Amino acid sequence: MPPRKGKPADKAVKVVQQGDAVVPASKLPPWLRFPLLVLSSLTLSSLLYSIAAKYTAGDLASVSRRLDQWWEVGALLGWRTFELGLGWFGNYDGYDLAALSLLSHGPPLYLLGTFYNVRPATVISSLLIDTLTTYVPFRLLRPLSLAHSASSSQRSVAIANKDIVTDYTIQSFTTILAATIYSVTLYTAYVTYLPVYLVTYFEGIPSVAATHSATPIALLPLTLLFGLAAKSFIFTPAVAASPSLADAKAAAFNPATATLSETFWYNVWGFSPKTKVVIKRTLALVLVSGINTFVQTFVTVEGVEAIGAVAYSAIWSTAAAITGAALGVVGSV
Repeated sequence: MPPRKGKPADKAVKVVQQGDAVVPASKLPPWLRFPLLVLSSLTLSSLLYSIAAKYTAGDLASVSRRLDQWWEVGALLGWRTFELGLGWFGNYDGYDLAALSLLSHGPPLYLLGTFYNVRPATVISSLLIDTLTTYVPFRLLRPLSLAHSASSSQRSVAIANKDIVTDYTIQSFTTILAATIYSVTLYTAYVTYLPVYLVTYFEGIPSVAATHSATPIALLPLTLLFGLAAKSFIFTPAVAASPSLADAKAAAFNPATATLSETFWYNVWGFSPKTKVVIKRTLALVLVSGINTFVQTFVTVEGVEAIGAVAYSAIWSTAAAITGAALGVVGSV
């Protein structure tokens, strides 16, 4: 019997490879997707901050630097666009961007809540806004990767090392490991150089008492959130990584017949797929968390000098680098 005409089911569904997931091709033109992502993120951010201003403006206004130079506003918008571009062209999904946003926007907000007496409600609402305004646009324009789909609710998804990705015990231990690294790194800064830098380069800072009363155990409940985000951003995608065509070619590398260029790249970048994911994502995390912490601290907080912002952002960049290395070791076992 010939098929009926006009049935939607008769039409072939075009699919594309997006990151590590095969998904239906978007009907939007490729050139329009990223501008739409940036526009929707910035618009949503402005809307949510306008709504929250009724409750948080007083707290933030007391510590915020007046932005009356065009380059200051341009730097913030440009950096936000770079963050979104890094995620979009790096094939990150909504979970990746939410985790990266939390890890990069959390440190400057922690500074305000701990040393500038900004209310916890204001800190939490600002962190939620920054996270949601990256997650929601990405979630609408790009589906979750296979790794995050399997680790969340869609347990039937077929991926490499699924037993590790979906094991709650392993996920919990890696979260605690990452959180401990962040806690110990922050505590080390507290007992070494940070109090002097806060007093010297953070003019008008109300108090530095938190640097003297903190302990790694006391900081751990707070850093658990950072540990969860780091695990989601680095460990889960790395463990679920599958060899690509380039990896297959590298595995077939023959030093006797390889060209000079092939030999060079094999020695420089001849790692396993897991290791490559760990390296790339750790570098991205170090870059984004370090620069964003510097920009948000130096440009927006009144009285902060550049040296002080660098000293504070270095803590979080160091924590990100150590965490990435540790998660990479665990993932390779």
